[in-house]
Amino acid sequence: MRKITMVQYGCGKMSKFTIKYALEKGVKIVGAFDIDESKIGKDISYLIDSDKKLNVKIQDAKEFDEFLKTHDVDVAIVTTTSIFAENYPIYEICAKNGVNAISTCEEAFYAQNSSPKLAKKLDKLAKENGCTICGSGYQDVFWGNLISVIGGATHKIVKIKGRSSYNVEDYGVSLAKVHGAGFTKAQFQREIVEKEKMSDEELKKVINAGQFAPSYMWNVNGWLCSKLGLHVTRQTQKSVPIIAEEEIHSETLGMTIPKGHCTGLSAVVTTETKEGTIIESECIGKVYGPNDFDCNDWTIIGEPTTRVVVERPSTAELTCASVINRIVEVLCAEPGYTTTDQMPENLYKAHNLDKYIEIVDFDDDCGCGHEHCGHHNED
Repeated sequence: MRKITMVQYGCGKMSKFTIKYALEKGVKIVGAFDIDESKIGKDISYLIDSDKKLNVKIQDAKEFDEFLKTHDVDVAIVTTTSIFAENYPIYEICAKNGVNAISTCEEAFYAQNSSPKLAKKLDKLAKENGCTICGSGYQDVFWGNLISVIGGATHKIVKIKGRSSYNVEDYGVSLAKVHGAGFTKAQFQREIVEKEKMSDEELKKVINAGQFAPSYMWNVNGWLCSKLGLHVTRQTQKSVPIIAEEEIHSETLGMTIPKGHCTGLSAVVTTETKEGTIIESECIGKVYGPNDFDCNDWTIIGEPTTRVVVERPSTAELTCASVINRIVEVLCAEPGYTTTDQMPENLYKAHNLDKYIEIVDFDDDCGCGHEHCGHHNED
Protein backbone atom coordinates (compact mmCIF):
# COMPACT_ATOMS: atom_id res chain seq x y z
CA MET A 1 0.00 0.00 0.00
CA ARG A 2 1.53 3.30 -1.05
CA LYS A 3 1.64 6.44 1.05
CA ILE A 4 -0.92 9.19 0.69
CA THR A 5 0.61 12.11 -1.21
CA MET A 6 -0.08 15.70 -0.19
CA VAL A 7 0.75 19.24 -1.24
CA GLN A 8 0.68 22.21 1.11
CA TYR A 9 -0.76 25.44 -0.31
CA GLY A 10 -0.04 28.37 2.00
CA CYS A 11 3.15 28.26 4.06
CA GLY A 12 2.23 30.55 6.93
CA LYS A 13 1.63 29.89 10.62
CA MET A 14 -0.81 27.03 10.17
CA SER A 15 1.46 25.06 7.84
CA LYS A 16 3.86 24.47 10.73
CA PHE A 17 1.29 22.12 12.23
CA THR A 18 -0.32 20.65 9.10
CA ILE A 19 3.06 19.60 7.68
CA LYS A 20 4.32 18.23 11.00
CA TYR A 21 1.12 16.29 11.70
CA ALA A 22 0.89 14.93 8.15
CA LEU A 23 4.47 13.64 8.24
CA GLU A 24 3.92 12.01 11.62
CA LYS A 25 0.82 10.23 10.23
CA GLY A 26 2.82 8.76 7.35
CA VAL A 27 1.71 11.20 4.64
CA LYS A 28 4.24 12.00 1.92
CA ILE A 29 4.64 15.73 1.26
CA VAL A 30 5.40 16.17 -2.44
CA GLY A 31 5.00 19.93 -2.86
CA ALA A 32 4.49 23.27 -1.13
CA PHE A 33 3.36 26.62 -2.52
CA ASP A 34 3.13 30.24 -1.41
CA ILE A 35 2.86 33.77 -2.81
CA ASP A 36 5.51 35.17 -0.43
CA GLU A 37 8.73 35.60 -2.40
CA SER A 38 10.82 35.47 0.78
CA LYS A 39 9.72 31.84 1.31
CA ILE A 40 10.09 30.56 -2.25
CA GLY A 41 13.04 28.22 -2.68
CA LYS A 42 13.32 27.32 1.00
CA ASP A 43 13.03 23.71 2.16
CA ILE A 44 9.81 23.08 4.08
CA SER A 45 11.88 21.77 6.98
CA TYR A 46 12.27 25.37 8.16
CA LEU A 47 8.50 25.65 8.58
CA ILE A 48 8.54 22.93 11.23
CA ASP A 49 11.85 24.04 12.79
CA SER A 50 13.62 20.86 11.70
CA ASP A 51 17.35 20.60 11.04
CA LYS A 52 16.72 17.62 8.76
CA LYS A 53 16.04 18.61 5.16
CA LEU A 54 12.83 17.20 3.71
CA ASN A 55 13.91 17.87 0.12
CA VAL A 56 10.70 19.69 -0.72
CA LYS A 57 11.18 23.34 -1.66
CA ILE A 58 8.47 25.95 -1.47
CA GLN A 59 7.43 26.95 -4.98
CA ASP A 60 5.74 30.04 -6.37
CA ALA A 61 1.95 29.70 -6.21
CA LYS A 62 1.89 30.48 -9.93
CA GLU A 63 3.35 27.00 -10.52
CA PHE A 64 0.59 25.19 -8.62
CA ASP A 65 -1.58 24.31 -11.62
CA GLU A 66 1.30 22.92 -13.68
CA PHE A 67 2.57 20.93 -10.70
CA LEU A 68 -0.78 19.19 -10.22
CA LYS A 69 -0.89 18.37 -13.91
CA THR A 70 2.46 16.57 -13.77
CA HIS A 71 2.50 14.95 -10.31
CA ASP A 72 0.46 12.29 -8.54
CA VAL A 73 -1.24 14.14 -5.66
CA ASP A 74 -4.00 12.71 -3.49
CA VAL A 75 -4.84 15.78 -1.44
CA ALA A 76 -4.03 19.47 -1.16
CA ILE A 77 -4.14 21.19 2.21
CA VAL A 78 -5.06 24.85 1.75
CA THR A 79 -4.25 27.19 4.65
CA THR A 80 -4.67 30.71 3.34
CA THR A 81 -7.52 33.18 3.95
CA SER A 82 -10.99 33.03 5.49
CA ILE A 83 -13.05 34.09 2.47
CA PHE A 84 -14.41 31.49 0.02
CA ALA A 85 -14.20 33.74 -3.05
CA GLU A 86 -10.56 34.58 -2.33
CA ASN A 87 -9.72 30.88 -2.19
CA TYR A 88 -11.90 29.83 -5.10
CA PRO A 89 -9.12 30.02 -7.74
CA ILE A 90 -7.09 27.55 -5.64
CA TYR A 91 -10.03 25.17 -5.28
CA GLU A 92 -10.72 25.48 -9.00
CA ILE A 93 -7.16 24.43 -9.86
CA CYS A 94 -7.49 21.41 -7.57
CA ALA A 95 -10.90 20.46 -8.98
CA LYS A 96 -9.83 20.79 -12.63
CA ASN A 97 -6.88 18.50 -11.94
CA GLY A 98 -8.95 15.94 -10.01
CA VAL A 99 -7.09 16.60 -6.75
CA ASN A 100 -8.94 16.45 -3.43
CA ALA A 101 -8.58 19.51 -1.21
CA ILE A 102 -9.23 20.40 2.42
CA SER A 103 -9.22 24.07 3.38
CA THR A 104 -9.03 25.83 6.73
CA CYS A 105 -11.03 28.68 5.15
CA GLU A 106 -13.86 29.25 7.61
CA GLU A 107 -16.40 30.12 4.93
CA ALA A 108 -15.54 26.92 3.03
CA PHE A 109 -16.97 24.98 5.99
CA TYR A 110 -20.47 25.58 4.58
CA ALA A 111 -20.38 28.15 1.76
CA GLN A 112 -23.80 27.09 0.47
CA ASN A 113 -25.45 29.72 2.67
CA SER A 114 -23.05 32.60 2.00
CA SER A 115 -21.68 32.11 -1.52
CA PRO A 116 -24.14 29.69 -3.16
CA LYS A 117 -23.24 30.35 -6.81
CA LEU A 118 -19.53 29.66 -6.30
CA ALA A 119 -20.33 26.64 -4.12
CA LYS A 120 -22.55 25.21 -6.86
CA LYS A 121 -19.95 25.92 -9.54
CA LEU A 122 -17.22 24.21 -7.51
CA ASP A 123 -19.46 21.24 -6.78
CA LYS A 124 -20.11 20.70 -10.49
CA LEU A 125 -16.42 21.00 -11.41
CA ALA A 126 -15.27 18.61 -8.67
CA LYS A 127 -17.89 16.03 -9.63
CA GLU A 128 -16.83 16.20 -13.27
CA ASN A 129 -13.24 15.45 -12.30
CA GLY A 130 -13.86 12.88 -9.57
CA CYS A 131 -12.49 14.70 -6.52
CA THR A 132 -13.75 16.14 -3.23
CA ILE A 133 -13.29 19.71 -1.97
CA CYS A 134 -14.27 20.70 1.58
CA GLY A 135 -13.54 22.95 4.53
CA SER A 136 -12.51 21.65 7.94
CA GLY A 137 -10.64 22.71 11.05
CA TYR A 138 -11.53 23.70 14.59
CA GLN A 139 -15.15 24.39 13.67
CA ASP A 140 -15.55 20.89 12.26
CA VAL A 141 -15.21 19.35 15.72
CA PHE A 142 -15.78 22.08 18.33
CA TRP A 143 -18.57 24.07 16.67
CA GLY A 144 -20.04 21.26 14.59
CA ASN A 145 -19.74 17.60 15.49
CA LEU A 146 -19.42 18.22 19.23
CA ILE A 147 -22.80 19.96 19.19
CA SER A 148 -24.54 17.50 16.88
CA VAL A 149 -23.39 14.53 18.99
CA ILE A 150 -24.77 16.14 22.16
CA GLY A 151 -27.95 16.74 20.18
CA GLY A 152 -28.13 12.98 19.75
CA ALA A 153 -28.63 12.70 23.51
CA THR A 154 -31.34 15.38 23.60
CA HIS A 155 -35.06 14.72 23.31
CA LYS A 156 -36.06 18.27 22.30
CA ILE A 157 -33.85 21.21 21.32
CA VAL A 158 -35.38 24.65 21.87
CA LYS A 159 -32.21 26.68 21.42
CA ILE A 160 -28.50 26.18 20.80
CA LYS A 161 -26.33 28.94 22.24
CA GLY A 162 -22.61 28.97 21.50
CA ARG A 163 -19.66 31.22 22.26
CA SER A 164 -16.06 30.78 21.18
CA SER A 165 -13.00 33.02 21.50
CA TYR A 166 -9.59 32.89 19.84
CA ASN A 167 -6.46 34.97 19.45
CA VAL A 168 -6.17 36.42 15.94
CA GLU A 169 -2.39 36.55 16.47
CA ASP A 170 -2.26 32.77 15.93
CA TYR A 171 -3.66 32.76 12.40
CA GLY A 172 -1.90 35.40 10.33
CA VAL A 173 -2.54 38.89 9.00
CA SER A 174 -5.48 38.05 6.70
CA LEU A 175 -7.60 36.72 9.55
CA ALA A 176 -6.65 39.64 11.82
CA LYS A 177 -7.80 42.18 9.22
CA VAL A 178 -11.11 40.35 8.66
CA HIS A 179 -11.75 40.87 12.38
CA GLY A 180 -11.02 44.59 12.19
CA ALA A 181 -7.92 44.32 14.37
CA GLY A 182 -6.08 47.64 14.28
CA PHE A 183 -9.09 49.54 12.86
CA THR A 184 -10.23 52.87 14.22
CA LYS A 185 -13.81 52.95 15.47
CA ALA A 186 -14.84 54.87 12.36
CA GLN A 187 -13.09 52.39 10.09
CA PHE A 188 -14.78 49.45 11.85
CA GLN A 189 -18.14 51.15 11.49
CA ARG A 190 -17.55 51.78 7.78
CA GLU A 191 -15.90 48.48 6.81
CA ILE A 192 -17.92 46.03 8.93
CA VAL A 193 -20.99 47.43 10.71
CA GLU A 194 -22.42 49.44 7.81
CA LYS A 195 -22.09 46.51 5.44
CA GLU A 196 -24.26 44.38 7.76
CA LYS A 197 -27.11 46.92 7.86
CA MET A 198 -29.65 45.60 5.37
CA SER A 199 -33.13 44.16 5.14
CA ASP A 200 -33.72 40.44 4.70
CA GLU A 201 -34.47 41.03 1.02
CA GLU A 202 -31.29 43.07 0.55
CA LEU A 203 -29.32 40.35 2.34
CA LYS A 204 -30.61 37.70 -0.08
CA LYS A 205 -29.56 39.83 -3.04
CA VAL A 206 -26.08 40.40 -1.62
CA ILE A 207 -25.63 36.68 -0.93
CA ASN A 208 -26.85 35.70 -4.40
CA ALA A 209 -24.46 38.25 -5.90
CA GLY A 210 -21.55 36.70 -3.99
CA GLN A 211 -20.86 39.95 -2.11
CA PHE A 212 -21.68 38.88 1.45
CA ALA A 213 -18.99 38.87 4.14
CA PRO A 214 -20.04 36.20 6.66
CA SER A 215 -18.70 35.92 10.15
CA TYR A 216 -17.40 32.45 10.99
CA MET A 217 -20.58 31.41 12.79
CA TRP A 218 -22.75 32.19 9.76
CA ASN A 219 -21.49 29.08 8.02
CA VAL A 220 -21.39 27.06 11.24
CA ASN A 221 -25.09 27.70 11.83
CA GLY A 222 -25.85 26.56 8.29
CA TRP A 223 -23.76 23.42 8.83
CA LEU A 224 -25.54 22.64 12.12
CA CYS A 225 -28.96 23.03 10.55
CA SER A 226 -28.00 20.68 7.74
CA LYS A 227 -26.55 18.13 10.15
CA LEU A 228 -29.54 18.26 12.51
CA GLY A 229 -32.20 18.26 9.79
CA LEU A 230 -33.37 21.81 10.52
CA HIS A 231 -34.67 24.19 7.84
CA VAL A 232 -33.55 27.82 8.00
CA THR A 233 -36.25 30.48 7.72
CA ARG A 234 -34.16 33.53 8.70
CA GLN A 235 -30.56 34.27 9.57
CA THR A 236 -28.93 37.52 10.72
CA GLN A 237 -25.55 38.62 11.99
CA LYS A 238 -24.33 41.55 14.05
CA SER A 239 -20.72 42.51 14.69
CA VAL A 240 -19.50 44.84 17.43
CA PRO A 241 -15.93 46.06 17.92
CA ILE A 242 -13.74 45.13 20.85
CA ILE A 243 -11.94 48.29 21.92
CA ALA A 244 -8.44 48.42 23.40
CA GLU A 245 -8.51 49.80 26.94
CA GLU A 246 -4.78 50.40 26.66
CA GLU A 247 -2.31 50.10 23.80
CA ILE A 248 -1.43 46.54 22.82
CA HIS A 249 1.20 45.26 20.40
CA SER A 250 0.32 42.89 17.54
CA GLU A 251 3.21 40.96 16.03
CA THR A 252 0.95 39.65 13.28
CA LEU A 253 -0.09 43.15 12.19
CA GLY A 254 3.38 44.56 12.85
CA MET A 255 1.95 47.46 14.84
CA THR A 256 0.99 48.67 18.28
CA ILE A 257 -2.76 49.13 18.45
CA PRO A 258 -3.46 52.45 20.23
CA LYS A 259 -5.88 52.78 23.12
CA GLY A 260 -9.37 53.32 21.76
CA HIS A 261 -8.75 51.40 18.53
CA CYS A 262 -10.15 47.95 17.73
CA THR A 263 -8.40 44.76 18.76
CA GLY A 264 -10.99 42.58 17.01
CA LEU A 265 -14.70 41.88 17.08
CA SER A 266 -17.58 39.91 18.50
CA ALA A 267 -19.98 38.58 15.86
CA VAL A 268 -23.33 37.05 16.80
CA VAL A 269 -25.30 35.02 14.25
CA THR A 270 -28.94 34.17 14.99
CA THR A 271 -30.71 31.48 12.96
CA GLU A 272 -34.45 30.79 13.06
CA THR A 273 -35.76 27.49 11.74
CA LYS A 274 -39.03 26.01 10.49
CA GLU A 275 -38.88 23.49 13.34
CA GLY A 276 -38.77 26.30 15.95
CA THR A 277 -35.21 25.64 17.10
CA ILE A 278 -33.08 28.79 17.35
CA ILE A 279 -29.29 28.81 17.02
CA GLU A 280 -27.45 31.80 18.47
CA SER A 281 -23.69 31.58 18.12
CA GLU A 282 -20.98 34.11 18.88
CA CYS A 283 -17.34 34.18 17.85
CA ILE A 284 -14.88 36.53 19.49
CA GLY A 285 -11.63 37.08 17.64
CA LYS A 286 -9.18 39.67 18.90
CA VAL A 287 -5.56 40.42 19.71
CA TYR A 288 -5.14 38.93 23.17
CA GLY A 289 -3.84 40.71 26.22
CA PRO A 290 -1.83 38.89 28.92
CA ASN A 291 -4.95 37.67 30.75
CA ASP A 292 -6.96 36.45 27.75
CA PHE A 293 -7.32 32.82 26.70
CA ASP A 294 -9.32 30.69 24.25
CA CYS A 295 -12.67 29.29 25.36
CA ASN A 296 -15.42 27.25 23.70
CA ASP A 297 -18.79 27.35 25.49
CA TRP A 298 -21.98 25.78 24.11
CA THR A 299 -25.37 25.11 25.67
CA ILE A 300 -28.16 23.04 24.17
CA ILE A 301 -31.34 24.30 25.79
CA GLY A 302 -34.24 21.87 25.83
CA GLU A 303 -35.08 18.51 27.31
CA PRO A 304 -32.63 18.07 28.87
CA THR A 305 -30.42 21.19 28.86
CA THR A 306 -26.72 20.44 28.47
CA ARG A 307 -23.71 22.73 28.62
CA VAL A 308 -20.19 21.89 27.51
CA VAL A 309 -17.23 24.21 28.14
CA VAL A 310 -13.70 23.75 26.83
CA GLU A 311 -11.29 26.17 28.48
CA ARG A 312 -7.94 27.07 26.98
CA PRO A 313 -8.16 24.85 23.89
CA SER A 314 -5.06 24.93 21.69
CA THR A 315 -7.15 26.24 18.83
CA ALA A 316 -4.47 26.45 16.13
CA GLU A 317 -3.18 22.93 16.81
CA LEU A 318 -6.71 21.53 17.05
CA THR A 319 -7.55 23.18 13.73
CA CYS A 320 -4.63 21.52 11.97
CA ALA A 321 -5.07 18.10 13.59
CA SER A 322 -8.72 18.15 12.51
CA VAL A 323 -7.69 18.87 8.92
CA ILE A 324 -5.07 16.11 8.76
CA ASN A 325 -7.40 13.54 10.35
CA ARG A 326 -10.05 14.56 7.80
CA ILE A 327 -7.87 13.34 4.91
CA VAL A 328 -9.25 9.83 5.41
CA GLU A 329 -12.91 10.86 5.14
CA VAL A 330 -12.24 13.15 2.19
CA LEU A 331 -10.57 10.37 0.22
CA CYS A 332 -13.65 8.25 0.96
CA ALA A 333 -16.26 10.95 0.29
CA GLU A 334 -18.56 11.47 -2.65
CA PRO A 335 -17.01 13.67 -5.36
CA GLY A 336 -18.02 17.33 -5.35
CA TYR A 337 -17.92 20.25 -2.97
CA THR A 338 -18.91 17.89 -0.19
CA THR A 339 -19.09 19.60 3.21
CA THR A 340 -18.29 17.61 6.34
CA ASP A 341 -21.91 17.50 7.53
CA GLN A 342 -22.19 14.82 4.81
CA MET A 343 -19.25 12.83 6.22
CA PRO A 344 -18.77 10.66 9.32
CA GLU A 345 -17.63 12.33 12.54
CA ASN A 346 -13.96 13.27 12.55
CA LEU A 347 -12.30 10.52 14.61
CA TYR A 348 -8.82 10.11 16.06
CA LYS A 349 -6.42 8.27 13.76
CA ALA A 350 -3.98 6.30 15.91
CA HIS A 351 -2.00 4.91 12.96
CA ASN A 352 -0.57 6.17 9.70
CA LEU A 353 -3.43 7.40 7.54
CA ASP A 354 -2.75 4.95 4.73
CA LYS A 355 -3.71 2.15 7.15
CA TYR A 356 -7.30 3.40 7.13
CA ILE A 357 -7.80 3.51 3.39
CA GLU A 358 -6.84 1.77 0.21
CA ILE A 359 -5.84 4.14 -2.55
CA VAL A 360 -7.25 2.92 -5.86
CA ASP A 361 -5.60 4.15 -9.03
CA PHE A 362 -7.92 5.65 -11.63
CA ASP A 363 -6.99 2.91 -14.11
CA ASP A 364 -8.47 0.40 -11.66
CA ASP A 365 -11.80 2.19 -11.48
CA CYS A 366 -14.06 0.72 -8.80
CA GLY A 367 -17.12 2.39 -10.29
CA CYS A 368 -17.77 5.03 -7.65
CA GLY A 369 -16.62 7.93 -9.80
CA HIS A 370 -13.97 9.12 -7.37
CA GLU A 371 -10.52 9.34 -8.99
CA HIS A 372 -8.72 8.76 -5.71
CA CYS A 373 -11.29 6.56 -4.09
CA GLY A 374 -10.71 5.46 -0.52
CA HIS A 375 -12.23 2.28 0.86
CA HIS A 376 -12.12 1.41 4.52
CA ASN A 377 -9.51 -1.25 5.07
CA GLU A 378 -10.99 -4.08 7.08
CA ASP A 379 -7.65 -5.80 7.76
